[in-house]
Amino acid sequence: MLPKKLQHKLDKRSNDNSLRTLTPQRDLVDFSSNDYLGFARDKGIYDRAHEILQKNNLYCNGSSGSRLLSGNHALFAFAEAELAKFYNAADALIFNSGYDANVGFFSAVPQRGDVILYDELVHASIRDGIQMSLAKAYKFKHNDVQDLEQKLRKLSVAMQVYVVTESVFSMDGDSPNLRKMARICDGEFAHLIVDEAHAAGVLGRGHGLVEDLALSQRVFARLVTFGKAMGCHGAAILCDADLKSFLVNFARSLIYTTALPPHAVATIIAGHEALNGMGGNSTSPVSLLQDNIQFFKSQLPVFNLQSLFITGDSAIQSAIISGNERVKEVSEKLKLEGFSVLPILSPTVPAGDERLRFCLHSYNSQEEIKTVLALLAKFVG
Repeated sequence: MLPKKLQHKLDKRSNDNSLRTLTPQRDLVDFSSNDYLGFARDKGIYDRAHEILQKNNLYCNGSSGSRLLSGNHALFAFAEAELAKFYNAADALIFNSGYDANVGFFSAVPQRGDVILYDELVHASIRDGIQMSLAKAYKFKHNDVQDLEQKLRKLSVAMQVYVVTESVFSMDGDSPNLRKMARICDGEFAHLIVDEAHAAGVLGRGHGLVEDLALSQRVFARLVTFGKAMGCHGAAILCDADLKSFLVNFARSLIYTTALPPHAVATIIAGHEALNGMGGNSTSPVSLLQDNIQFFKSQLPVFNLQSLFITGDSAIQSAIISGNERVKEVSEKLKLEGFSVLPILSPTVPAGDERLRFCLHSYNSQEEIKTVLALLAKFVG
């Protein structure tokens, strides 16, 4: 039997219609997964990962320990070198997940007396890492460069400041003005950190927004994750060799966990090989995804839906439908019509900002896009 305090919190979720449950996947048209390029189901990548394991004589199911003990198998060094090359970074350090990478970075790098300025909508993993840090932290208004600059100028020049944002925000699908942010951070001697979880594999021919804007050398650290567009698992911090060494020594989420197994790292390598080989081909999954994003946006005024949607150019297109009960109702109606579009409920987003989150993919057809938007217009009309 649960303690009363815990049962009270569960009951509150039930009463708010925000109780989360684990449900099995259904065979629906996918507008909900993060598999933006279809790599999670790509047989060629699966077969290539197997080849990599055979070539390196890695016939094992697990890594057997943390990376600092027995788990740092041979594929890690090769994968990190390839990631650094692909994303135009000095070096890379693989973590087990994006959550682990953010918690490890922010709990270890900012020190007592330092200051963290973070966008008010950054991911929960960044917030959790910040809470574990000894540095002071203050939020700035979402994508508001002016507010960031004002807050920076109020700080002492003697302080070490870290500025944190995302290149594509996971709930809104929008992006900050990274060029201006980099310029401000340069002028105020602040270190800029960018979470590229939803941009890697999607923007800039797959290399992310930072590299697309030629800002790689002006960003202190970047996070890329592999459980989204890359269709596998894990994450990496892109940084210089000194910061990598610091994280190896002080990032507890790297030090005190069993390392990714060889197959996971082989799949990371295989996915990036596939992405690198596609280049700017007009039939590549990256190009097809970009076409679908533009087509989706072009259809919003056709169905008179533009007022519902947050403006953005990413694979995440969110329609604000206030109220947990209401947004769940619309999602369920779409499910009954064969479409998986998941509701995002409060408290994940603020009350009143509940939404349907459309995740677009290279494999969605234009007919599927038109049909799901027609249904949405019908159900919210």
